[in-house]
Amino acid sequence: MFSNNQKEKVKTEEASNSSSIIGKGTSVEGDLNTVGNIRIEGDVKGNVHCKSKIALGQSSYVEGIVYAQNAEIAGEIQGSIEVSELLILRPTAIIHGDIVTNKLVVESGATFNGSCRMGVSVDETDYDEPQGGVTTEESETERTESKSA
Repeated sequence: MFSNNQKEKVKTEEASNSSSIIGKGTSVEGDLNTVGNIRIEGDVKGNVHCKSKIALGQSSYVEGIVYAQNAEIAGEIQGSIEVSELLILRPTAIIHGDIVTNKLVVESGATFNGSCRMGVSVDETDYDEPQGGVTTEESETERTESKSA
């Protein structure tokens, strides 16, 4: 009836329709990976990989790199954001890191400290090399040494 390839495709499509929520007052340490949508209202210390849409509420705090197809940010991120389609920064958004996205909407009041690269698909970017600026893993000593070299 269905080949294994078709079964896997159906499972992936079903998973992408699912949603996960990390509620206010919840702390997660470690990387998060999801095929479906995710909403974060709590704290995450680690990278977040989302193949669909990620929504960060006003009370959210993420310390790490955020990868997503689409993203709507109203909370705080300490780290870079890489979005393959549309990134929306709401008025309460606070970003301390670099942005790589295809399209960007910055609403009045949003705070963004870092560099921005637009008009490229995240698939075209090289995750191993920083997109400019300072990565979250780079120490103060490494920054000082690289400037004086």
